[in-house]
Amino acid sequence: MEKIIVIEPHLAVGIYGKNNRNIDLLRNIYPTLKLTARGNELKVNGTDEEVATFESRFELLTAFYDHFERLTETDILNITANEDEHFFLLDKEQNGSDVILHGREGKVIKALTPNQKKLVKSLEHNDMIFAIGPAGTGKTYTAVALAVRALKNKQVKRIILTRPAVEAGENLGFLPGDMRDKLDPYLQPLYDALRDMMPMAKLVAYLEDKTIEIAPLAFMRGRTLDNAYVILDEAQNATESQLKMFLTRMGKNAKFFITGDITQIDLPRHQHSGLVQAQHILRDIKGIEFIILDNSDVVRHHLVTKIIQRYENWEAEKKGNTEA
Repeated sequence: MEKIIVIEPHLAVGIYGKNNRNIDLLRNIYPTLKLTARGNELKVNGTDEEVATFESRFELLTAFYDHFERLTETDILNITANEDEHFFLLDKEQNGSDVILHGREGKVIKALTPNQKKLVKSLEHNDMIFAIGPAGTGKTYTAVALAVRALKNKQVKRIILTRPAVEAGENLGFLPGDMRDKLDPYLQPLYDALRDMMPMAKLVAYLEDKTIEIAPLAFMRGRTLDNAYVILDEAQNATESQLKMFLTRMGKNAKFFITGDITQIDLPRHQHSGLVQAQHILRDIKGIEFIILDNSDVVRHHLVTKIIQRYENWEAEKKGNTEA
């Protein structure tokens, strides 16, 4: 019997392993089968029973890699020998209640602080979440991780990541290149988070077919965002009218996650932050939750916490002197 197993192109490289070492290992495990890997097709030759057994095990290998973003020699040996088809979903060592997903090469991505855990829990009961807090508190990273998990679990069909093209003391027109070249630097933190969470081949494929879309806030106007997990990052730099425009894009089966730091507003003086306004207008609507992160949630270098605290003290002192 000959069977051709077709693998999703963005999964093939990881499943085959470097220099096809995973296929070589499978040849040793199933010595009576002939395995030929070409592109994203794996040709299997053998008896009906042998091919059927191999196909069921290979489906588990594919599911494991798609779930954990890794496939080691030990993983392959365990999966091909284990009778429980769902054993890898019961990986209690790595799948604690705080784990959001497994990123590249099996990296465990989890909620690290009480408020990050609140963000994860809130998503179970709310369709729109505002995460407000200082730099380094994991707002964007947690939001992107939750989005990737929703996509993996087929809860949504696409991820849309957006942020205002506003930065301190800079202007898009001063940057070289076409529109994408000008915008990419502003969207880089979103790319960085995604690279942590999925293999590059899969990320590139998703970006090309628009399963994952990264765009500036202005490009959201006029759209209805259905079956999507949508993140607005740096929302403190969205004006009042921009934020209203964005929030009203929400379609069926959509999750909206808005992050921002109201202590770092880079808008011109005559414009007001939509995020500050939204805190007052939307706070008591069922299905919307505001979660405030603070210095205790900072997960960057320990000096970041001290820097934030000093700036807060300086601002408070400055405000006290002004009022006096």
